Amino acid sequence: MKVSENQLVNSLDSAASAVRLYLLHGPDEAGAMDYAARLGRALGADAEKVAMEGPTLRGDPGKLVDEARSLALFGGRRWILVANAGDESLEAAQLLLAEPQVEHPVVMIGPGLRTTSKLVQFAIAQPAAMSFACYIPDGANADRMVVGIAREYGLRPTPTAIRRLMAASGGDRSVIAREVEKLALYLDAAGDRPRELDDDALDALGADLGESQMSDVVDAALEGRVHDIARELARFADSGGAAIPLLRQIVRKLMALAAMRAEVDAGKQPSVVVKARRVHFREEPGMIRQVQKWKSSDIAAAIDRLRRAERQLMAPGGAGELLSDVAITETTRAAARMR
Repeated sequence: MKVSENQLVNSLDSAASAVRLYLLHGPDEAGAMDYAARLGRALGADAEKVAMEGPTLRGDPGKLVDEARSLALFGGRRWILVANAGDESLEAAQLLLAEPQVEHPVVMIGPGLRTTSKLVQFAIAQPAAMSFACYIPDGANADRMVVGIAREYGLRPTPTAIRRLMAASGGDRSVIAREVEKLALYLDAAGDRPRELDDDALDALGADLGESQMSDVVDAALEGRVHDIARELARFADSGGAAIPLLRQIVRKLMALAAMRAEVDAGKQPSVVVKARRVHFREEPGMIRQVQKWKSSDIAAAIDRLRRAERQLMAPGGAGELLSDVAITETTRAAARMR
């Protein structure tokens, strides 16, 4: 069934046994991952997470049912997270919901799935499944997201605090939640003792997440400045910035470029497209250059590369933040080769 955000959150937070499958689709993969993490927290700290990749289910669709029926390693709860799901996972989802008894819930994340896809339409039609579209928040939606996250921790953010948190996090839900949690501890806030979150609290904790350095890395990468990227990555690391928010910020910028590039391919001038987005006048020249430089196929390839690096970073036993630097450097080199 298709659900609202409130319905989704309530079900995830209660680990509702009636729901076997959560399908989170749409371009905001970071937001989808944050929703999925709520299920893990609801099941308890000892719950076992089983990570799978959607494409692997094409040749072995029964593997998902096997994992959903299997006992956890230490006999407790478990849940299955299927990343990068597409229509190749449809048969696996069908088998999962047709199974008479399933012990453990499944979350599928499909950033490339459209609402018209077979998997999405199947999930919408099933009472034991929840389908929710995840879009990158902007404008009033972004403000509501920040307010909603802050409210969970007993905080009432001022308008300027909302804008600063959004700018510093690149709209990444998980990063905002992490920072808000620290701010709530600093202000001794909770649901029964709400506190105002203002600029003074943000300044006291230095909650800028390396905002300036993050923007410098993004610009250097997308403009193809190969000779600058190593220095910018080092400055970002020195500022205390983390790899996953940086990767997600670059992906968000690429997705914005993809939307603008589609208009250019339809016949509009790059300068007209960029000005319509009401970009800050200091950022307009760089944005116009990037829209001219990046073709739709190159954008799709870069997004895939960066998302793959994020998934590898989150996997146990990975190579650490070196994976992020490699993916960003490869993206920079790809941009440098464009004409």
